[in-house]
Amino acid sequence: MELITYDRLFIDGGWRSPASARTIEVHSAATEEHIGTVPEATEADADAAVDAARRAFDDPAGWAAWEPARRAEAIERFAVALEERGAETARRVSLQNGMPISLAHQFEQGFPPLVLRYFSGLMTDNAQEETRPGMLGGRSRVIREPVGVVVAIVPWNVPQAITFLKLAPALASGCTVVLKPAPETVLDALLMCEAAAAAGLPKGVLNVVPGGRELGAHLVSHPRVDKVSFTGSTAAGRSIAETCGRLLRPVTLELGGKSAAIVLDDADLRTNIESFYAATLLNNGQICWLGTRVLAPRSRYAEVVDTVTGLARSLDVGDPLAPGTQMGPLVSARQRDRVESYIAKGLDDGARLTTGGGRPKNLDRGWYVEPTVFADVDNAHTIAQEEIFGPVLSVIPYSSEEEAVALANASDYGLGGSVWTADPDRGEALARRIGSGTIGINAYANDPTAPFGGVKNSGLGRELGPEGLQGYQTLKTIYLDPSTA
Repeated sequence: MELITYDRLFIDGGWRSPASARTIEVHSAATEEHIGTVPEATEADADAAVDAARRAFDDPAGWAAWEPARRAEAIERFAVALEERGAETARRVSLQNGMPISLAHQFEQGFPPLVLRYFSGLMTDNAQEETRPGMLGGRSRVIREPVGVVVAIVPWNVPQAITFLKLAPALASGCTVVLKPAPETVLDALLMCEAAAAAGLPKGVLNVVPGGRELGAHLVSHPRVDKVSFTGSTAAGRSIAETCGRLLRPVTLELGGKSAAIVLDDADLRTNIESFYAATLLNNGQICWLGTRVLAPRSRYAEVVDTVTGLARSLDVGDPLAPGTQMGPLVSARQRDRVESYIAKGLDDGARLTTGGGRPKNLDRGWYVEPTVFADVDNAHTIAQEEIFGPVLSVIPYSSEEEAVALANASDYGLGGSVWTADPDRGEALARRIGSGTIGINAYANDPTAPFGGVKNSGLGRELGPEGLQGYQTLKTIYLDPSTA
């Protein structure tokens, strides 16, 4: 295939030569072939990006000072430009990280324009200041202002959707952004830059610097940055939190998960099998909120194991660009090695492999792992406690709802989860007892109108919903003279 090549970085509203000749070489997850090259940003490039964002934010007549309706017009142009490039965005993501193309059309093509318009609408539909009567005779004016220059660091698993969890509320609120995409998925990020340029976003409002962890650390500690928003591993999140804590810098952290899918004794999994797949094995298992611990009642344990095993065996594994593919490759050889090491650990700990566990026999290229199910898993086993980030499910037995709740909560994480039952009221009552930032009943989806985020080791803060917008705003109070009340 024709290589996708960029030789410049998108900084300060245009394409500029990088500070060094270093490059990021991108490979196809399905074929392992070299598919593209982009510049690898240096600290000098990152400094230039932050400086551009700082100038754009501090401009008295600039983006932050625009009325929400005026910003909404620019954001709408951006959304349209993204839609015009949507099919190619989905294709590039599938090529890079193995996401099935049918899912990429939903997450990477459809979601970014949707969430841009949602947050832009929140800003235009809601007053950004209010006057409150005081208890001491005066009044107070409370004003919501953009927080400033935002560093957004995004992972490779759902790169465009996660980018716009941060970019949409930041832009709508009047912030300027320096985005660092993951090295594994940079081709889609630079296509997004083309959309930003076509939309005529003002200079410095959006700047993109591809690079690795060291570049991210430089940006997180940069003295001219006002806020950091990070999605990634818990280990990296802790380091970022430590830096931001010392700097007293606001930070949003959406981190790992090891969520529970609780199957109650009245559940009909076969009827809901597509929703169950979406909540447990979507995107080749490379989503942080997936319910990879399946808790099943002992009275129906063998049946649930058989159903989950049958689901895994039925999945169409293959070329992520093929419309019918349900399970593609993992993002890299390193990620495949990681997942295979967990499968080996599960076997060593005595769990029973019911399907999968190896590489597909009919695929001699690409970083594939078979959809894998373990039965007879103890909740204390490594595969039940650590995030694997691959197509591996652990089916864990329980004897009562009390035990199911205890097992679900016996985790360092608290990001997602689901409850499967014929009685939605019963399901919601149980969901309220689970220590998780989000949880679904007979399905799971991140709706733009509701806050998404975790508790415990799954992070700090929330994205999406009005709460996601508030994360990019700061409050100012003006106390008014009582004599003017």
